[in-house]
Amino acid sequence: MDMLTSSVVPFSIALVFITAVITKVAWAKVTADPASSSNNTQPHPPMVITGITSAIRLLHTLLTKGFIAMLHEQYTKLGSVFTISFLGMKTTFLAGPEVSVHFYQGLESEISHGHLLEFTVPMFRKDVAFGVDIVTRTEQHRFDIDALKPAKLRCHVAPMLQEVEKYFAKWGQYGTVDLKQELQQLLMLISARCLLGKEVRENMFDEVFSGFQELTENSLQLISLLFPYAPTPMTRRRDRVCTMLSSIFTQIVRLRKSSNRVEEDVLQNLMDSKYKDGRPTTEPEVTRLIIAILFAGKQTSTTSSTWTGARLLSHKECLEAALEEQQKIVKKYGDNIDYDILLEMSFLHCCIKEALRMHPTAPMFLHKVHKNFTVQTREGFEYEIPSGHTIASPLVINHNIPYH
Repeated sequence: MDMLTSSVVPFSIALVFITAVITKVAWAKVTADPASSSNNTQPHPPMVITGITSAIRLLHTLLTKGFIAMLHEQYTKLGSVFTISFLGMKTTFLAGPEVSVHFYQGLESEISHGHLLEFTVPMFRKDVAFGVDIVTRTEQHRFDIDALKPAKLRCHVAPMLQEVEKYFAKWGQYGTVDLKQELQQLLMLISARCLLGKEVRENMFDEVFSGFQELTENSLQLISLLFPYAPTPMTRRRDRVCTMLSSIFTQIVRLRKSSNRVEEDVLQNLMDSKYKDGRPTTEPEVTRLIIAILFAGKQTSTTSSTWTGARLLSHKECLEAALEEQQKIVKKYGDNIDYDILLEMSFLHCCIKEALRMHPTAPMFLHKVHKNFTVQTREGFEYEIPSGHTIASPLVINHNIPYH
């Protein structure tokens, strides 16, 4: 299961910027922690990790123990607010709930993704997501939320169960499987039926599944993240598969419109969505929004499911409790399983939440600061986060703070 953690993209990014630190700050000095040596009540800037000695120490920890261990080491030594400087850029880490409020609740004018997700524009093109202005992006986000809200997902429980039962019917009572690969295949079958539409599920599943596999592999390589427009073999393969997937969904949208056929899936919801000014979504917008939704959910759903399964298999008492809970529900309701009944699986729900706490689908989130703001630590120290900084919310630390 270490493959799940080692494949995380930010590890590779961290390797690049930590290496860059050595050449950038070879003659720099380590900045002292101002909060520990002053009686001034004014907020201080965060401690900046610079200097050749510090850079080498960081790089050594990164290479020998990994990216997560490196972050934990700095958090243990420096506390909940610290900055790593590289190539003139400063990334400030905000660990823990006390200093994270503004990260998640700040206004778009004060804190945003900035250009950090620029690599997604060639994938989803300039009609959606980070290829459009914030007002349009907010409305498109509303389309996604509306299409995926529980009230609309309720009708998908029966087809989901059918896909699950059909898939596992081919399994024997005993044997060995690659859990990640099996769940990835199953989740894609469910997505094809409930998100993408029966056209994909019945006629084009293999083509779409392999396309998304290739899109993921070529879009999340380090070179594609740092230089998304570079004419490399990976970006050319990414562009080719994006064009192929867009063509497939464009054909489906046109066929539905010409035949006046309406389906109960996410694709149909996006087709029926309208902006506040009354303008309906266009064909390019619909096709690229559905690609973005599936891309965003595919890897995270697979990782979450795999870690939940792996942790249950390694904790016999929890696995038995989860199975007993399901057996009671099946005995009580038989085949009449619906959305509300699924919510009665409270123990399994807790297992999923705990797996996500232990193994978050992303090790950290990044934002760009546009306006200075102040944070206060649990110990009472105040730090001013300057405009221009990149700030990081490290989930791998936040989910493991002992007092929480």
